[in-house]
Amino acid sequence: MAGGRCGPLLTALLAAGVAVTAATEDPEQAALPVEQSRVQPMTASNWTLVMQGEWMLKFYAPWCPSCQQTDSEWETFAKNGEILQISVGKVDVIQEPGLSGRFFVTTLPAFFHAKDGIFRRYRGPGIFEDLQNYILEKKWQSVEPLTGWKSPASLTMSGMAGLFSISGKIWHLHNYFTVTLGVPAWCSYVFFVIATLVFGLFMGLVLVVISECIYVPLPRHLSERSGQNLRSQEAHRAEQLQDAEEEKDDSNEEENKDSLVDEEEEKEDLGDEDEVEDEEEEDNAAAGVEEERSDTNDQGPLREGSGAQKEIEPEETEDDVPEQPCSADTEVVEDSLRQRKSQHADKGL
Repeated sequence: MAGGRCGPLLTALLAAGVAVTAATEDPEQAALPVEQSRVQPMTASNWTLVMQGEWMLKFYAPWCPSCQQTDSEWETFAKNGEILQISVGKVDVIQEPGLSGRFFVTTLPAFFHAKDGIFRRYRGPGIFEDLQNYILEKKWQSVEPLTGWKSPASLTMSGMAGLFSISGKIWHLHNYFTVTLGVPAWCSYVFFVIATLVFGLFMGLVLVVISECIYVPLPRHLSERSGQNLRSQEAHRAEQLQDAEEEKDDSNEEENKDSLVDEEEEKEDLGDEDEVEDEEEEDNAAAGVEEERSDTNDQGPLREGSGAQKEIEPEETEDDVPEQPCSADTEVVEDSLRQRKSQHADKGL
């Protein structure tokens, strides 16, 4: 009996001792400080901190396996940030789509280096040693910075951030409809199409109202005067065009008249020259005929001196000899004159 009673007491004492030891050990373990992460989360409200000093940023997504593989290396790199005199941050693209649009992140994970507001893309591996050498050896100096419209601080990338933030909100709303409420996907798409049309019409109405408020109509008398001035200017331009056309026509007519007068004068000059040539030819022909006649007359007495010729045919020699050459020469001259007159007549036509 005594042994049976002592057994439960011993077990109770042992349990109490274990409880006491556990109670004494748990506070010590609870008192140990939890190691905090040196990586600073960046959001749309505090991202301007990277504009000052030197920073390294990592863009990641919780569902990305390669991003998860570099988490430990990134934490180690952030622990040595004080030694390297650099700040380390990270951006969740699911929670901050605006920042992913501002930096135009298309692949994950993506790393960026910032030095006094000048950004560069780091394309090396996300290993601690490579990251440390990138900062210590200042390899970032050999990388071309993001300047102009590609800079995250530019106006174009600010607009890109707004578009990405709107798309992120639409995506979250679509997930709320399809996952939380259980609405079919096609119903969600129809809702977004109708909402887009309604929003477009509303924005058009707003623009029309703004234009009506800004635009100040002119008084009636001013508008009438402006209309009259426009009409008078148009009529003046039409008159100028007509005057220019008339001047062109007059100049063309004068040129035609001058050309006709020149042609007629040339024809008259040619006719005068031809007449002079004809007269010269006629004079030459007449002179030739007279010379031939004088030759024949000179030959007459010589023939009379020969007694044999006078006794046989005195009358035939005196009449026939001068007639044959005269008739032949006159016919040749007349034919040449006729041909030239016909040529001049053709030229005149």
